[in-house]
Amino acid sequence: MTGDAGLLPVRQLDDRIRLTEQFADALHDHRDPSLTRQPVLSMVRQRIYGILADDEDQDDHDTLRSDPVFKLIAGRLPDDPDLASQPTLSRFENAVSIADLWQLRDALVNPFLQSFDAPPRHTTLDIDAFDDPARGQQQLIMFHGYYEQYQYPPIVITCAENDMVLLVGLRHGTCHASLGADSDLRYLMGRLRAAWPDVQVHVRGAAAWACPIGTA
Repeated sequence: MTGDAGLLPVRQLDDRIRLTEQFADALHDHRDPSLTRQPVLSMVRQRIYGILADDEDQDDHDTLRSDPVFKLIAGRLPDDPDLASQPTLSRFENAVSIADLWQLRDALVNPFLQSFDAPPRHTTLDIDAFDDPARGQQQLIMFHGYYEQYQYPPIVITCAENDMVLLVGLRHGTCHASLGADSDLRYLMGRLRAAWPDVQVHVRGAAAWACPIGTA
């Protein structure tokens, strides 16, 4: 019936930490409710769980939209109408605004802050970039001479104490590792200081960050 039964416990975990729910709450839905058949939360779960199952392409959902497990993890019964099609998912993703993206940052930072029973006296943030090979004609992919591939170089900031991800940013394929790090750290420090005024924060990065940060 399905090859993705392992996603069911992932949905149970998601119900506990409310990641996809917070993700969906950060997105503004400008559609007419009377003409809407695919809720934002359902489409968010389609895409996130699809990526977790190594079905990251939107085209994969032309089949997965009928999969009984994908229906269950998206909040439907196996006999209910199919989930969103590839064109619907494409319109959904392209409707996300810059303001929505700013709000999405909170979907990672809020669970991090809530994971501490008491304000820590010190925390260490690790900042890094990595190569993400891409295929096709996705927007902003470019050929990177060092990695010898078409790619994105996302930025990621994690906590050394509990390995939680605080921030992820997608950037164009040939940017310097430090691009945008200044604004990302400024946002994180604002959130951390607001919640924990006395916390000491240590930021660690590789040699690529040994430059005027965010200007390279």
